[in-house]
Amino acid sequence: MVKHPYSFLWLIFVTLTGSIAFIGKPNVTLSAQNPKASRPHIILFISDDHGYEDAGFAGAKVVRTPNLDALSKESLRFTHAFCNTPNCVPSRAVISTGLMPARNGAHPNHSKINAGIKTIPVYMQELGYQTILAGKDHVWPQSAYPYVYLKKKDHDYQKIDSVLAAHAKPKQKPLFLVVATDNPHVPWPTLEGYDPKTVDVPPFLVDTDVTRQVRAKYYTDVTDMDKTMGECLKSMKKYGYSDNTLFLYTTDNGPQWPFGKWNLYDQGIRVPMLVRWPGKIKPGTTDAMTSLVDLLPMLLDAIGGNVPTGLDGRSFLPVLTGQRTSHRDTIYTTYTADTRYGAFNYYPIRSIRTRQLKYIMNLEPGLTYTTHITNAKPEDGTDYWESWVEKAKTDTKAAQRVLAYQQRPSEELYDLEKDPYELTNLAAKPENRATLTAFRRAMENWMETQNDQDGLTRYFFNIKYGKKKLIKK
Repeated sequence: MVKHPYSFLWLIFVTLTGSIAFIGKPNVTLSAQNPKASRPHIILFISDDHGYEDAGFAGAKVVRTPNLDALSKESLRFTHAFCNTPNCVPSRAVISTGLMPARNGAHPNHSKINAGIKTIPVYMQELGYQTILAGKDHVWPQSAYPYVYLKKKDHDYQKIDSVLAAHAKPKQKPLFLVVATDNPHVPWPTLEGYDPKTVDVPPFLVDTDVTRQVRAKYYTDVTDMDKTMGECLKSMKKYGYSDNTLFLYTTDNGPQWPFGKWNLYDQGIRVPMLVRWPGKIKPGTTDAMTSLVDLLPMLLDAIGGNVPTGLDGRSFLPVLTGQRTSHRDTIYTTYTADTRYGAFNYYPIRSIRTRQLKYIMNLEPGLTYTTHITNAKPEDGTDYWESWVEKAKTDTKAAQRVLAYQQRPSEELYDLEKDPYELTNLAAKPENRATLTAFRRAMENWMETQNDQDGLTRYFFNIKYGKKKLIKK
């Protein structure tokens, strides 16, 4: 039985009657009085598909992340940070706009934000910043994101070093720099330095020899990302950025494992987040719940800009400065599809995450859940997935995992305190009926505020010639 159902019913009441869209202008902080010249540099380091557990600072025993670990000791670490949609382009659009996918337009993966949506480089330029994006862009259309782009294909860290050197000179504009790595996105080509026999296999995965080999490759890619972090931190120190720079590390979503990316389980939506700002933010750890939609308003708030009304995001600057210990009570997340391949990875899902509970609404439960992992290439995961399917023929636990991944009910409910890997769905238990009803009503109401009533927003899928094709209304 889920504990404290009535406390959640009260939370739903407050949400429905008060702040479900989280729209409003945060209180003006002292930073708003700072002159333009005193504005800090801002560096966002965004990795690609990094699991929230997969770093030394998060308690991982096998994967090596010495630079992230060192950064965490100088930062405020968020243990309950979340993305709002676990796929690349929509997640980055959320960061850039402060709006959820249904409202900014980048709803399925590889789609564009709507015309007229204001983005973070525009806000920053209005506040006098030079805006540069180094590495993976995945922000479309680029005309809406006025960055100087250092292309990811160059893979030349000297370019980032040169940018930091140039903007460290006197009388330069403050710098807003996004460093976006490809790691640890698939493919994971090598397993240098990791022994498949000794890697850990968490319980949401099926333990096979192939899973262990691929897990070792993933850890290699995480360590490669950490090396890039080290180079960035080294250059920052060399050019004197340590004192007047707000540095934030996070990722777009969880890693490309079953139940991770493209899913609304914590392995897909929970992300690492470290924020360092010497003299402004006290290093430590917070369990305040926040999400990537909150980054834009927080950054504007921190540098004295005006935070627009009407955003889905809310500034969590008071948490960073120690004025508050909490931020959100609920996190809403969405996933719909991948548009690059027609309607590949199509499986619309919505969820609500509280401190203790996770509610998932599967909008088309009659479909078989498929992704790159099950249907694409070995480097996308089919190699180890096939080993799962084979093991499932003789192993009950493996069979349960395979079935849970591909055949899903209309609703799921998890007690995250007792079941952090979301292995046991409690939705069918009679004693949870009231809690489930409250979640369902909250979700329906929230979807309406997002203009997402049908779960597809401004999109629908036309079945033709045996394939799903994405069509805009």
